[in-house]
Amino acid sequence: MNLKKTILAVFILFFSLYGYSQKLVEVWRTGPTMQTPESVYYDADLDVIFVANINENPSEKDGNGYITQLNPDGTVKEMKWVTGLSAPKGMAIFEGKLYVSDIDELVEIDISKKQIVKRYPAPESIFLNDVAACKNGNIFVSDTRTGKIHILEDGVFSVWMDNDELSDVNGLYTENGQLYIGSQKLQVADLKTKELKTLRSDCNGIDGLEKDNKDNFVFSNWAGRIYYLDGDQLTKLWDSTAEKINTADVFFAKKLDLLLVPTFFDNQVVAYRIEK
Repeated sequence: MNLKKTILAVFILFFSLYGYSQKLVEVWRTGPTMQTPESVYYDADLDVIFVANINENPSEKDGNGYITQLNPDGTVKEMKWVTGLSAPKGMAIFEGKLYVSDIDELVEIDISKKQIVKRYPAPESIFLNDVAACKNGNIFVSDTRTGKIHILEDGVFSVWMDNDELSDVNGLYTENGQLYIGSQKLQVADLKTKELKTLRSDCNGIDGLEKDNKDNFVFSNWAGRIYYLDGDQLTKLWDSTAEKINTADVFFAKKLDLLLVPTFFDNQVVAYRIEK
């Protein structure tokens, strides 16, 4: 290969890689005012960010967990908006109800009334984690310790999928009749047939699983990593493992164009813009 061809090849490689060089740019942070925040959820209609505060032990039924409401700029709207939870984690909203996983039950909160209206126990569950809502009202909940996915359908809370391929299942995301499932890998299940396919195997333990405004996946590892998946190109956007700052159940607020990151033991929520 002559010199000109070598230089051309280097330029092509450089600009090819540069095209995928997304990065996180901080927009705001709450400061350490949260108490073990595990999950965040932005409601575009209410223009409010919900934060699930475990408040210490993520497995203990101590009754000291609560939900905080933040304004879109990260300021606190109401610190203890709803109390009476133990270790609240994943959240989803459907028709004015906020659904929150809480160790071994799914909790239904009436948003307008600011109160818990129903609890759906899952007796065989151990560590209910992420929550996702379908447009038809079905609510899916992962159980990381048992490797099962539960469903709330027509008022009945039961096991929807129990599969050896779901070990360490956590992050859930649903759209267009499919449930995307995060664990050590990224999988997708057809909601009608329950056919399960693996999309990617090198995910290192997916916690929050979201899509951005470009229809690309963004997901976190609890240990302190955030990844961006554009087609087949996987980019690490963030790594705070050395600082031991966790990146728990992230949420992409499409209306705000912000990635919201709860830092767990660091007791903050941080908002980032994804930029090239």
